[in-house]
Amino acid sequence: MADAMEDQKRDRVDDLMVHVARGRIALGAAALVAPGLSARALGAAKPTDGGRDLAVRMFAAREIALGAGYLLSKDPDRVLWARMGLVVDSLDAASGLRSRRTLPLWRAAAAVALAGGVAAAGAAKVAKDIVR
Repeated sequence: MADAMEDQKRDRVDDLMVHVARGRIALGAAALVAPGLSARALGAAKPTDGGRDLAVRMFAAREIALGAGYLLSKDPDRVLWARMGLVVDSLDAASGLRSRRTLPLWRAAAAVALAGGVAAAGAAKVAKDIVR
């Protein structure tokens, strides 16, 4: 009975990570296609800036790669993709905390909440993989 419950929990965590991976791809595709809109949503200045758009597109590529890597891999390789995602999301959350003095509080808080929430999902997956 305990094994069945563990499998069900593992499946829920993996299902969550599949949704996270799909979200990464969607977010990355949107940022790739409309970097200016994505930058404004993140709180960047409104004027067109080639450097800003380049940075957003680089972010987009990273998100697409992490999402696709997770979805295209199978169980043993998903362990590595989940760990890479956890590192990236943890660094994003830390970056959001560092930006609290240069961005409006609500924007910094939203960035930290989003990155922190995804990092928490990744941490749950990594923990399950370690315990397994």
